[in-house]
Amino acid sequence: MSFIHVQNLQKHFVVRKKREKGALFREKEIKEALKGVSFDIGQGELVGYIGPNGAGKSTTVKILSGILTPDGGEALVDGQIPWKNRKSYVRGIGVVFGQRMQLWWDVPILDSYGLLRDIYRIPENDYKKRLGELTEALDLGGLLRTPLRQLSLGQRMRAELCGSLLHRPKILFLDEPTIGLDAVSKLALRDFLRRENREHKTTIMLTTHDMEDIAALCNRVMVLGHGSKLYDGSLSDLLRRFDKTRSVEVSYDSANAASRLLGLLQSLEGLQVRTASEAPLSQNTERQMPGHLSSASRAPGSALSESRTSGGLSSEARTSDRSPLPEDGIPYILLEPNGDGLRLSYRPEDIPTAEILSLLQKAGTIREMTVQPQNIDHLIAAMYQELEL
Repeated sequence: MSFIHVQNLQKHFVVRKKREKGALFREKEIKEALKGVSFDIGQGELVGYIGPNGAGKSTTVKILSGILTPDGGEALVDGQIPWKNRKSYVRGIGVVFGQRMQLWWDVPILDSYGLLRDIYRIPENDYKKRLGELTEALDLGGLLRTPLRQLSLGQRMRAELCGSLLHRPKILFLDEPTIGLDAVSKLALRDFLRRENREHKTTIMLTTHDMEDIAALCNRVMVLGHGSKLYDGSLSDLLRRFDKTRSVEVSYDSANAASRLLGLLQSLEGLQVRTASEAPLSQNTERQMPGHLSSASRAPGSALSESRTSGGLSSEARTSDRSPLPEDGIPYILLEPNGDGLRLSYRPEDIPTAEILSLLQKAGTIREMTVQPQNIDHLIAAMYQELEL
């Protein structure tokens, strides 16, 4: 039997509109937050729950943590109904909301932990042992006697996690736990969650807009949109559907390598070579183009001059950040200057990566090269757009 079983979960809210001039009452609107969501999660899983704002993620977490009562459907967590068996149920769960705090604002966090110990009736020896484990893992040793209001956001989030895990819950609900955290705090938090899941088999359900959190932590991801579940599977399979662009950044020892590369790319049949801008080359741009690529691109009859993006690269093009290729159905390679090197963007379905790498090697001696997929946030944005979210 599943550790978390959700079947046809439904929830709606009544939203009162602003009263129009002359009207006696305000109009009401029914907003369906969840429209029959169903899923099962096994014990010990670490699952990502993603979707755009208003998709119903936080509503699901609040129902599963017993805060809200659904309008339809059923949910069982460890054999209990969260909103009906609330007192016994909450003893086995931990909840962290990124924008809400359960610890007391004006008292040292150690005093808040002492109150949580009494609320959950944790034996003193177990409490001391668990507190020692968590303070070491979350680096809270020097902060225990500091009031919560004096801590930074990252420190407060670590303190909140500690408080939510003192009673060794079987399941941890995390709603935007890394919101506003710096890079160091995020990495530390991710390491801790992986360790907690691995060593204590804690089931974790994570909702976030930070796709790096999902990529670093979750093998399974569920996508919610308009109150309905749209996808349930591995993150790699989900991204593979939308990961249509690759970027190669390369710099050569020889200044003539760029021109040789352009010639090799132009010799490919059925594939156009394009620049990132339709703006004409200025003299200033020519001087900044590496390896005399600008003069080659303007040569009569060249593929760059014949394409509808003929001409050189503007300053905007030179500073672009690997934007996705336009979808016009024409196979092509996008060629841009990148510092003292070049950036090539292409679709693997148009030309295999192995062939691109072969051409790059033929053009000259490579000083440095990086191959990378499209930014993960771009992929998720493309997914939301395709799913009309």
